[in-house]
Amino acid sequence: MAKILVHLTHGPEQPTRAALAFFVARAAIEEGHQASLFLAGDAVQLLRDAVLDSLTGLGTGSLREHFDALVAGGARFYVSGLSSKSRGLPQSDLAGKPAEYATPQQLVRLSLEHDRMFTY
Repeated sequence: MAKILVHLTHGPEQPTRAALAFFVARAAIEEGHQASLFLAGDAVQLLRDAVLDSLTGLGTGSLREHFDALVAGGARFYVSGLSSKSRGLPQSDLAGKPAEYATPQQLVRLSLEHDRMFTY
């Protein structure tokens, strides 16, 4: 089993790319691997319930379906604290989700702890 890290910086303004990152992480879990996602920049907005429920990528599927499969498969979400603050994403938007605020230093550590890293 490999450890896969997906680093995503595109948010609701790029629905296909955003959903693709979640789709790839989901595929990793379905193949028996461990997946983590680090959301930075506009990607932090993807964990808002309204966005999860409405975003669908062209050919890459429903963000909510991918998110739910990731959660069921044990994925962890690391959310840039600086990006969240500048985009008004409060801690309450992460409540009940396997997500936590993270720093650039944590991204570096995670990239070294994982076997492969994909960026979107």
